[in-house]
Amino acid sequence: MRSLSASALRMAVLTLALWACAPTTSFSHEGHDHGSEAQGPPMSTAPRGTSSTDALELVAIARGGRLAVFLDRAGTNEPVTDAAVQAETPEGPAAGTPMPDGSYAFDAPWSAHPGEHEVLFTVTAAGAADMFPVTLVVPEPQPAPQAAGASAWTIGLAAAHDFRRHLKEADPLPLAIGGIGFLLGIAVTLLMRGRRYLPATALVALVVALAFAPRAFADEGHGGTGAPAPQILQMAAPSSQDLARRQPDGSIFVPKPTQRVLAVRTVVIASDTLRRTIELPGRIVPDPSASGVVQSSVGGRLSPPESGIFPRLGTKVRKGEVLAYVTPPVQAVDVSDMRQRQGELDQQIVIVERRVERYRKLAPGGAVSQVQLEDAQAELKGLLDRRSALDNIRQQPEALKAPVDGVIAEANAVAGQMASPGVQVFQIVDPTRLWVEALSFDALAGGQDATARMASGRMLRLAYMGAGLADRSQAVPLHFAVQGAPPELRTGQFVTVLAATDAQQAGLSLPRMSVVRGGNGQNIVYEHTAPERFQPREVRVEPLDAGHVLVVSGLVPGKRIVTQGAELLNQVR
Repeated sequence: MRSLSASALRMAVLTLALWACAPTTSFSHEGHDHGSEAQGPPMSTAPRGTSSTDALELVAIARGGRLAVFLDRAGTNEPVTDAAVQAETPEGPAAGTPMPDGSYAFDAPWSAHPGEHEVLFTVTAAGAADMFPVTLVVPEPQPAPQAAGASAWTIGLAAAHDFRRHLKEADPLPLAIGGIGFLLGIAVTLLMRGRRYLPATALVALVVALAFAPRAFADEGHGGTGAPAPQILQMAAPSSQDLARRQPDGSIFVPKPTQRVLAVRTVVIASDTLRRTIELPGRIVPDPSASGVVQSSVGGRLSPPESGIFPRLGTKVRKGEVLAYVTPPVQAVDVSDMRQRQGELDQQIVIVERRVERYRKLAPGGAVSQVQLEDAQAELKGLLDRRSALDNIRQQPEALKAPVDGVIAEANAVAGQMASPGVQVFQIVDPTRLWVEALSFDALAGGQDATARMASGRMLRLAYMGAGLADRSQAVPLHFAVQGAPPELRTGQFVTVLAATDAQQAGLSLPRMSVVRGGNGQNIVYEHTAPERFQPREVRVEPLDAGHVLVVSGLVPGKRIVTQGAELLNQVR
């Protein structure tokens, strides 16, 4: 009986030990991180080697028994796709085949064997030949993944957990009833024989109850029906894909194929003495010599031209073209006066006509001189002209004509609308001749050309036209002519004018697109430190012109800085 009690105690201890280990390995649910599960496999890249000269950079990548060679210019990172590439490989000389992505491909079955492989590339481009020695290190194949911390004890725990999982997946009711009945039978038998077996019996019953009722000890949020099966984590095999990623030191690894897709370009910066610039608010205005307004000189009712259609916005018109008509209204009093005047003129015309007719009959006989006849005829002509002018006042409208060649920029004409004298009906602008009016609060260098930046980031070149002598809201108006105005430019648009001052300072000039915002809001640029590595650098910049900034601190001359694709590199994580 003592051996039975000792066996029961040992079984109880083993069951409690397995139960104590269960929460850390078996009940890891979604949203509950237990340490080892969060550890992902390390990322690796394909075997590669690099070499460079003052003019070119070469990157060789081995994958699947082939060798891909990428050739770029060292200063600008532009691909070189018209070169002849030869290689001295461990299996003899080989010639590269140009590929659609701009690389050069080699058959390299030797690259599948582990070890160091020395390859000498000879590149002929633009009549010059360079040699690029490259060492490719192919690592040993990784062994089959094993369970982390594999040992007899962990294997035993895994087996126990697997047994518990099968118990949980099966219907527990029949098994629980049978097991409890069997244990109660043993307990009754032992109690009938004596009390000395009571502690062992109670301990066995407690252990069995804990083993068959795991749901009773599940904490909040761990439902019994949806508990996931236990998993044994294994180290995944490293991937051979070349993916752009940010390194722990903050630098960014960007494979050459990815650089080709992102069109990453660089420039070698140099120090220079540049004029300090200031930013001015400005807006687009029409050139006074190439624009005009159409107004009515008298009040009247608008009507369309002979075509029956008013010119629409954007319509090209020529100088002198009729755009609309204005018919002046006639008041009732004026109509009465005009009718009275017309009657008087008609009466005088009849009298003078009779006189002229009489003089014309008497002039041949000498009874009336020729001078009297001519005077009567002149008087009749004057009366007829006055009568005709009076009719035209009532019927002839005023024609509104285009004063210059250009495009209709504004139109306020509607059929039947009453136009007031001096009110603008049309505005005509030549879109190829536009100005920028800026307001300066500082003294500027007279006669200096400037640049402007639109809201879309497009740059405009400006030619200085003049400055006002009278302040406007404590600012001096400046006029600049836009050189090569783009078609999307419109009058009234707001722009930022960057004008040079007399002050000068030394610094480094970079395109505006080179400067991006870091995670902390700091201005950063990316330095091309290696063929496939970019390092972020914090800088302090000032405006230089619409397309460039002046780097005041954070960089030294001679560095290769990304000028195109910096925003895309900043998104790599």
